[in-house]
Parts: sequence; C-alpha cells; structure tokens
Amino acid sequence: MRGGRGSAITLGMGTRSPLLAALDRPPLDPAFDFDGSALTFGALDRSSCRIAAGLARLGVRPGDRVAWFGPSSPELIELLVAVLRMGAIHVPINTRYQSEETAHVLDDSGARLAVVAEGSVGHACTRERASAVTTVVLGQPGPGELSFEALRNGDEAADAPAPAADAVAMLVYTSGTTGRSKGVALTHGGLAANLDAILGLWRLGPDDRLALCLPLFHVHGLGLGVLGTLMRGGTALVAQRFDPAWVVDAFASRGATVFMGVPTMYARLLEHLDATPADARALSKGRLFTSGSAALPASHHQAFARHTGHAVLERYGMTETGFTLSNPYEGERRAGTVGFPVPGVEVRLVDDADAPCPPGETGEIQVRGPGLLAGYWGLDEATRAAFTGDGWFRTGDVAFVDADGYHHIVGRRSVDIIKSGGFKISAREIEDALLEHPALAEAAVIGLPDPVWGERIVAAVVARAGQDVRALPAALGEHCARQLADFKKPRRFLVVESLPRNALGKLQKHRVAELFAGLAPE
Repeated sequence: MRGGRGSAITLGMGTRSPLLAALDRPPLDPAFDFDGSALTFGALDRSSCRIAAGLARLGVRPGDRVAWFGPSSPELIELLVAVLRMGAIHVPINTRYQSEETAHVLDDSGARLAVVAEGSVGHACTRERASAVTTVVLGQPGPGELSFEALRNGDEAADAPAPAADAVAMLVYTSGTTGRSKGVALTHGGLAANLDAILGLWRLGPDDRLALCLPLFHVHGLGLGVLGTLMRGGTALVAQRFDPAWVVDAFASRGATVFMGVPTMYARLLEHLDATPADARALSKGRLFTSGSAALPASHHQAFARHTGHAVLERYGMTETGFTLSNPYEGERRAGTVGFPVPGVEVRLVDDADAPCPPGETGEIQVRGPGLLAGYWGLDEATRAAFTGDGWFRTGDVAFVDADGYHHIVGRRSVDIIKSGGFKISAREIEDALLEHPALAEAAVIGLPDPVWGERIVAAVVARAGQDVRALPAALGEHCARQLADFKKPRRFLVVESLPRNALGKLQKHRVAELFAGLAPE
C-alpha cells in the first residue's frame, strides 16, 4: 500500500479525528506536563492549528508522511496533533537508531518533511536528503532548514474535514528483529476503535494522571499514553526517560494515578523498593499499574504486590494488532498470564495447519478486529502473507488457554519454542523457573543447534549485585534440577552484565545466540 496526496488543508469549520476528541475539553485543563511545565488543551489546540498551517505552507498535504526524530517533548505532541488534524501521517523514528536504520525509515516511508533534533543522527540523514525531505530543526537550523519555532509562529488555521476512518494516521516501524524494519500502517478508525476499547476496559478518563516514562517513538507510549490522553482527557506526566525515583515522586507529590511500564521498568522499580521500602507507600496510592511489550515474570508480579498491595495488570499486543489481550480490571489478575480478548477483538489459537487448538494446547495467536494494521507500507506480498484467507492476522506468537480462559504467552514461534530430544519445550517456563533463584536479575533461554538433540538448551543470565558470579552456574544447575524435568534443564549457563534489548526493553533473542558464539564447548 502507498499513501497518496489530497488537497491542501482548507480554512473554515471542520470536524476532528476521533483521536483528538479531548481538544474540546476546558482549555485550561492540563493535557501534558513536562516536569512541571504544563501544556493545556487550549494551548495545544492553538499551537497545533498554527503548525498545521505552517506544514501546509511547506507543501505538506493529506496523506504525506511527516517524520519525527527527537525527544519526548511538547513539540512532539504539538506536531502529532497538527499532523492528525490535517490528515497527514505521523512517522516516529526510534532515537536509538543509527544512520542506516534512520535512512531506511526516511526512504521507505517517503517522508516529505522531518522534524529532527539539532545535531542528531536524524539531522545528518535529512541533510543528506535535502532535495527530497524538508528539514525542520529543534534548535538552530542550517542553510535551507527551518526552525520549529518558525513553524509554530504562523497564523492559525481551522481544522480540515476529519480524515476518513480508513485513512492512515501513523506509520510505525517495527523493531526489525528478523530483517529490515517494516512500516505498520495504522488508521484513524482502527486506532480509535482499539484505544476506545482499552480505555473503557481500564476505566481511564479525565480524572487520571498518567506517569508516562515510555518512549514516544513506540506505539505503546505514543498510542495509549499520548493518543489516549488526546481521546479521553486526563493529564500525562511525561518523563524524558525512565527513573524509579521519578515514578515514586509522580505518585507521592504530583497526583499520579496510573503507571504503564514494561518488565525491565518493573525490575528496576523492585530494586529501588528493595533498597528504599518506604517509597512503596507512594505507589500504593495509585489506581492502576499495567505491564506489556514483553512477558512480566511471575516473580516480579508477586514482589510488586508484596511491596505496594497492587496486582500489576498484564496485557498483550503488538504494533500490528493494538491492545489484544488483557487481564481484567475487576477480577483476578493472574500472574504469568495476559487474560482475555479486549472488547471488539477476536483471538484464536491454531496449529501449523491453521486448525483450532483445544484448551491447554499451545498454538499460534491469530487476531481479527477493527484495530488491525491496514498493511505493511509498500509491501503488498508481506501484507498478504501476514493474513489468513479469512482475515485473521498471524502474530507468530504462541500461547495456550487454561481451564479458566486465561491466555498464557509461551513466546515467539521461531525462538521461544525449543525442540530438543523430540520434545517441544517452552523457553518462558524455564526462564520463570530460573528467576525464582534469588541471585538472578534476568534470564534468557534459547535453543542452539545440536547434532544429537536437535537443539541444546542454554541460558544467558544477569546476576543481582553482590553475587558470586563464578559459583552461579553450578548453583543454577542445582536449582533447575529441583524445579524442572531433566530434558528442560539448560545445558550451559553464561553470566553476562546485560541482555540485548531494544529501546522499549524487549529482549532480542536473536542477539542472545551471538553471546554464545565462539565459546569453547563444555
């Protein structure tokens, strides 16, 4: 699929995308708070109107791609709202990307304009593409470039007619763990339907204050954190980066009610609470704590509940499907599970022939619903391959459903199902068992090729501070002997300082195998 150009933004009365419904809230209500500096709904409405007019003057039309390479900032929010209200397409770029990755996103998306931080990798890439991409700089612009302040200081323009429900709103590039990252096209209608369902399920609304530490180039923070606030109101307290002390202060003194995190954030929060138990009182005042983007170890779930009295609400989704499965807001939030389908979303588990799996049997998660991607940008063949003939999206993730209907994520079909000695073994089960050992902070289990067993189970682990790392492999072997069947035990333990992760903290298992490359056999 490819986006096309429409007519220029027009003056006059118009309607808004449902993603921007909260712009009608009282103008002095704070929408986003950046370390005490509030961006109100009224100020956001006015500044985004001026930016939309400025974009139109620079030739941006509905359907054009507008890229962002910069920090979590008021300027990002203003640009996003301007792009959505004029029917252009927002393209966030991971600020940890290097030149080749950034260039791929700019070229693949066909970005017409990019807003970049001065001196960044993104800035260098747009300068190399000056004939194709208009560059707007956060900071001091160079020759032929424009400052963001100049873009913001134009005349106001009223909304264009609301984009169609099937118009692409955002083009979010995947992490590219199996090849070059693909652009996931998400529509106004699809995002609104999925976000409306999860906002309702979790009771998120105008009275909430969200402690938002997630990066805003990823659909987790950008979707529910930013667009959720723009749809339902409330205030997002935005941090440049995650810091446990900042989170505690958000609940202790700034009225935070909700925190959305990923497992690595909860691991660091727990380390902080172990060292400073009194800070748990501040978090106990919160209403809701959620986790997603990767599996939350059951041990972390239990430890957080002991400290704060809160059961973390774990959920499952992906860029292509939106929020898909969720533990209940009311009812048991079962550790090690991701609950039930989100309202409006259909989920099924199937075997290799796409036949339904009975309860208790593992199968691939397939999804159908209004929040699915419109397609992979410019990749018609990949889009067709991602769907079954009857419209189900193939996630590549494997799970099983227990007797009570809760979904248990086993892992990725390609890396988390280890086939050894004729058995299909869940890497997640072994990782959970390892993390019950008090000396471990993190664990990653993979299968390496083996001429006898098919795959040999190995584990890369990160020790907690102060542990004797030399004695750790033997201790873990004894621990696994008590916890796991012999055929599930790792045959080798490698103690490392850190595990390879992407910008959102998701483990990159294809890189874990590289840690074992070149090691002498045991």
